Amino acid sequence: MKEMFSERNYMKKGEKKKLVEDEETTLGTNRVKRGFARMTKGGVIMDVTTVEQAYIAQDAGSVAVMVLDKLPIDVRRAGGVARPASIPIICDILEAIPVMAKCRLGHTYEAKVLQETGADCIDESEVLTPADEIRHIWKWDFIAPFVCGAVDLGSALRRIDEGAAMIRTKGEPGTGNVAEAIRHIRMVNNEIKELKQLFDDDDFQELTVKAREMKANLDTVLDTASNGRLPTVNFAAGGITTPADAAQMMMLGSDGVFVGSGIFKSEDPMQRASAVVLATSYWNHPEVVFEAQEMVSEEKAMLGLTGSEMKFRMQDRGADS
Repeated sequence: MKEMFSERNYMKKGEKKKLVEDEETTLGTNRVKRGFARMTKGGVIMDVTTVEQAYIAQDAGSVAVMVLDKLPIDVRRAGGVARPASIPIICDILEAIPVMAKCRLGHTYEAKVLQETGADCIDESEVLTPADEIRHIWKWDFIAPFVCGAVDLGSALRRIDEGAAMIRTKGEPGTGNVAEAIRHIRMVNNEIKELKQLFDDDDFQELTVKAREMKANLDTVLDTASNGRLPTVNFAAGGITTPADAAQMMMLGSDGVFVGSGIFKSEDPMQRASAVVLATSYWNHPEVVFEAQEMVSEEKAMLGLTGSEMKFRMQDRGADS
């Protein structure tokens, strides 16, 4: 039973052969996709909307940037339909730093277009207006790796079953409030601990029941249970604003953090970006996080929103599908 980790044919559909320096290589393998995500471990990925912001992120030490048309807080304020960033902006930023580009939930053709830009990763994102309320993109068909959000272990495993190479535990983007991100990472961690205990007890019947409850592939559940962690890298996202916020998420077991509105809606973006990167890298050293926290002023932080002030919750989009 513990050996049930076989790859299926559909997992290889997006792979393509290519000649590189007269040698044939395979692009789009699951190993390569997840390998890209693992290279970002321990780092910070920042939301940007302009080339200038991308250079700030790069100078601050960001491992990659997420390119949007509007930052999450501006998406809330603007209303209407939120779509991906313009292609010329994505291409310009690609010249400076590794790029993740957002597409709408379930919008397969948007993802195909973004893959054509050469983006390093595609984020099927709840920040944008969902295109399909029922289905997510079948990500195995793509060469580019995907990152997807999750609010609990079941939604994380379903996205991995669909081909996601990276998970980000959802907070509530554009709020400057880290509470939801903390709640969800704790939830995922507790559910993984439960699976690990069942695996250690050889209780495969109950693991099968759990797989059915979470609507996840049993192989993926067993992989998670045996290793005591998700099969992919898991970043924290949503509401991370201060260096201490970032260190808190790392302490709770995140592999890295996404930061968006908290950086570029503050009055000290360069200092705050550098401080968040420092705190993420040295989260286990309170004296260094103290120094990072000294680099920023609370007076210059974005004001933020509490749960009662939100008109809608982005984190709920696609969570049940």
